[in-house]
Parts: sequence; structure tokens; C-alpha cells
Amino acid sequence: MLLAEANFRLDAQAVDYVLLGFYFVIVLGIGVLARRSISSSLDFFLSGRSLPAWVTGLAFVSANLGAVEVFGMTANGAQFGIPTVHYYWIGAIPAMVFLGIVMMPFYYGSKVRSVPEYLNRRFGPASHLVNGISFATAQVLISGINLFALGSVVNVLLGWPLWLSIVLSAAIVLTYTAIGGLSAAIYNEVLQFFVIVAMLIPLTVVGLHRVGGWEGLVDRIADKGNEISSWPGTNLTGIGDATLSVLGIVFGLGFVLSFGYWTTNFAEVQRGLSAKSMSAAKRTPLIGAFPKTLLPLVIVIPGMLAAVISPELAAAKAQLAANPNATTDVQFNDAIKLLIRDVLPNGMLGVAITGLAASFMAGMAANVSAFNTVFTYDIWQTYIRKNRPDAYYLKVGRVITIVGVVAAIGTAFIAAGYENIMTYLQTLFSFFNAPLFATFILGLFWKRMTPAAGWSGLVAGTLSALAVFILANSGAVTWFGSPDSQGPSFVGAGAAFVVDILVSVIVSVRTKPKPDKELTGLVWSLTPRESRKHGEEGEDRGWYRKPSVLAGGVLVLTVVLNIIFW
Repeated sequence: MLLAEANFRLDAQAVDYVLLGFYFVIVLGIGVLARRSISSSLDFFLSGRSLPAWVTGLAFVSANLGAVEVFGMTANGAQFGIPTVHYYWIGAIPAMVFLGIVMMPFYYGSKVRSVPEYLNRRFGPASHLVNGISFATAQVLISGINLFALGSVVNVLLGWPLWLSIVLSAAIVLTYTAIGGLSAAIYNEVLQFFVIVAMLIPLTVVGLHRVGGWEGLVDRIADKGNEISSWPGTNLTGIGDATLSVLGIVFGLGFVLSFGYWTTNFAEVQRGLSAKSMSAAKRTPLIGAFPKTLLPLVIVIPGMLAAVISPELAAAKAQLAANPNATTDVQFNDAIKLLIRDVLPNGMLGVAITGLAASFMAGMAANVSAFNTVFTYDIWQTYIRKNRPDAYYLKVGRVITIVGVVAAIGTAFIAAGYENIMTYLQTLFSFFNAPLFATFILGLFWKRMTPAAGWSGLVAGTLSALAVFILANSGAVTWFGSPDSQGPSFVGAGAAFVVDILVSVIVSVRTKPKPDKELTGLVWSLTPRESRKHGEEGEDRGWYRKPSVLAGGVLVLTVVLNIIFW
């Protein structure tokens, strides 16, 4: 049952509405100001490749701070506890470092406008079209998750029907994204990052104070064996065997899903491509990795707090522990809203509600801006209407933004059917990101991989992930983990990766590769090292700006946090 339907709506005051309204005015104002800098399609879709690293770095992490993060990870924290940190320290930071050091030089150096365009140059039109269509579909589905979360917040605050809340929320995001393009999305994401943090820190501090600090929280958790230690994470994966659970986390989440998401997801990569130099592009994910490393402290812990402070959620969790098929009055997705209701005074409600709105708008805007770029450049311009004036494609980009948002309204109701939207999201990632990462990593380091292998590996990998999903949800195979856990997604991602690699190798051996001269700048061994190096001029000067220094620093921080919460 949805939060508003359970009759425990947030008791917002006039000042809370004023703060939220003021935030919406600022967001729309940024969109209007960004419009002034748009004179070409490159300005609209990639900000003219002119943004500084600190802006793109904060936008990089903020673009990921949508419903997936705030709803999904607090829901995971409430349901599974500390093992949720694996999504950050195992499932994000190593891949973000890899993107900055290894992958971004190829994206930025080749001057591609999107991830599918890189595939087009590396493998040809078949792989390009398969990825372009699958990516556009995935972005609409993920936009629906953010839109559902944003609509549910408006639903709780105003008591409007969910469908009306979703339509209103979509209209706000659509307005500033269609007007100001990627620049509006990115500068709003920087603003939204600070608004979100301004919500999460007080929520965590007040919540911990309410239960008597960290020790008080630990004392009130019933399943200490699973929820206080991060390993082996059997409750998270749903895989009973501890060894298989660790393998699922390390290989399925930490390698395939993580690297597949962070290194090939254009909604994130696009932020790096908008940077003003190669060095700034490489630093983009590395700068974003520092706040990303610390976010579990103010996202996972609030979820755990909600599960012990909120009487409705505590009762629902106890019911589900006794009977996984039980019908409950609240969902784990409601954790953040319940915690806001139960611990924050009225004076802070406006900040919290605005922070939630900022979070979901940032996530949706990232998906929409990536969708309109890929559809316009990789589908419409390449296959439907070629060789038109640049102004024509700028107009198409604005129109398809509207289409994407309207489609996301429909997919929002798919997300509404999941007890924990993180389970839904990881399923999508196993379908779309895992096989794409396999194709990318093999094509980047093995020049013998052929165009035919590119598209056939993608299709085979996706079908294998779909097969795992069907087997797990039908009950035909149980060792993948229960369907309502995230184990089947980890197994599906691993299957997609392995099958993609095997099919790609077999097909490559039997088909003809591209000549070396066509692969310069696209394959590691054929790209001059100088073109991948960090610049030392102007704003790129200084030892603290070196990508290697940033990468080393964030990896050390991640190891320390892993040890503390082992």
C-alpha cells in the first residue's frame, strides 16, 4: 500500500511549501539561463564540451542520486542493513576509477557524442543500432523509477492522486530539460547535490540521536548476524551458501553490474563528455567518487534507522521475516518518507521534502538528457533523417525530450508494483548493462574482435540474462536466490557477461575483423599513449589534479571504510 493511502501524510506547514516552491523557481530559472548559451545541437546535448571538472564531477554523482539511490538504497538499508554498502564500495568506486583512468580517454579522445556512437565506430551499424535501441528503452524505464518516486513525494505532501502527482512532476523536469538542454540538467544537478546532502545529514544525525547513537541502533536490530556485518551478505543476495553469496557480490555486482553500469551508461558518461578538456573528462568520475564513497553513511544508515524507529515499517519487516509473501501496509520503499515523518521537526520538513524532490529530479533529468541525445544522434540522424541542418536536430532533440517524458509517465507505474525498486533496477541492469560491458571490454582490449561479434554478443548476453530472470521468477531454479532478492540479478549479470564473451570470441574467430587503421583511437593497443595522458596546462596544472592521485586517494578511503564495516 502506498504511503499516502495508509493515512500518515507528512504534516507540512506553509513555510515548507514556500521553500519547495522557491526551489522549483530556481530550477526553472537555471533552465531559462542555460537556454541563452545554446546555439547548436552540440550545445544542447553536450554543453559545447565547455564545463570545468568540478561541475561535471558533482553532476556525475548527483545524476546517480535519484530514486535509485535515495529510495532504493534506504529501502535496501531498511531491508538488508549494512550489506547494502557493497553497492558503493564494491559496486561503484572501483568501476568509477576504471572509467576515469582507462575508458574516458577513449570516449573523449575519439570525440564521440554518445556511447552507442563509440560502438558504431568500433563495430559498425548493427551493434550501434542494437545498443541505441536498448539504451533508449532502458532510460525510459529508469526515468519511470525516478518519476514514480518524485510523484509519490508530491502525493504524500499534497494528498493528490498518484497519477496527478506523477504528471505534475514530469512537467517540471520536462520544462527545464527541454529549454536548457544538458547545461540546465548539469547545473541543476550541482545545485541538487547540495540540497540532497542538506536533507540527508540532519536526517541521519537526528535519527541516530533518537535511538542512542550507533550502539543504540545496533541493539535494536533483530537480525544482527546478517544486518550488521557486510559479509557474506546472504540476506542481500538471497543465496544461502556464503561462498556463492560472496562470489555473487564480487563478480556479479562488483565486476559485471558495476563496471557495466559506470563505464557504459551514457547518462553518467555524458557528464564527462561535456568537460572542457581530456584531463577534466578523466577527473569527472574521480571527483564524483569521493562523495560517492561517503554517501552510505547518510543513505544506508537512515534506512536502518527507519526500520527500527517507524512502527509501521518495523511491523512490516517482522511480518515479512515470518512470511515473505505477507501483505503489509507499507513498503521498504517508504523508509525515507517514514523517517522524515518520525524524526524531523516541522521546521526541517521543507528542507527534507525539497531534498527528495531534488534527488528524483536529478536522476530523471540525467536519464532524459541521455535519452534525447542517443535517440537524436544515434537513431534519428543516423538511420531516419540524415544530412539535415544542425538546427533541425536541435528541434528534434527538444521534441523527443517531450516524447521521452511522456513515455516515462507510463513506465512509472511499472516501478510502483515493486516492494523494493532496487530489485527492479538491478534486473534492468542485468539485461542492458552487463552484456554491453562485456562487448566493450573485449572490443577495447582485443583488436581481433569483429563487427559481427559485436552485435551477436550483445543479443546473446541479453537473452541469457532474460533466461535467468524467467527461471528465477518461475521457481524452476532456486539457487539463484528468491525472486524478491537481488541474487537473481547478480547471477543474470554474470551469465550475460560470460555468454557475451564466449559468443563474441567464437564469432570473431570465424569472421573478418576491421583493419588496424580503422581502429586507431578505439582500441587500447592501437592508440598512442600520448593521447591518453593528463594535461599539465592551465586549469589542469597541479599535482592534486592528476587523475592518478585522485584515483589512489579514493581507493585508499574505500579500503579503510570496508575494513571499518567488515
